Amino acid sequence: MANAPKPEQQQQQMTIELGEKEAEGIYSNLAIISHSPAEFVIDYTRILPGVPKARVHARIVMTPQHAKLLLHALADNINKFEQQYGEIVVDGQQQPFPSGMEIN
Repeated sequence: MANAPKPEQQQQQMTIELGEKEAEGIYSNLAIISHSPAEFVIDYTRILPGVPKARVHARIVMTPQHAKLLLHALADNINKFEQQYGEIVVDGQQQPFPSGMEIN
């Protein structure tokens, strides 16, 4: 038993509940990211053709450390996706959001 893990080294299992409303999901085609020294804020919205106003449908606030973990998790999942389905082609849009957009 020399190699038995110490109690603090054992991983805890966690159950994550997904409510019925949350399981439906929220469609977003635009994420606006801002930050302060203490947190990152990601506002999820959707823009529609011909509609001059968009509403934030969800806001996620996280620590800088969790934002970086999210970045790595997204990069890992995008890599796995592209290995299975092929490269994701972005239409060349360089701006993070459409020009002339005002954030209130």
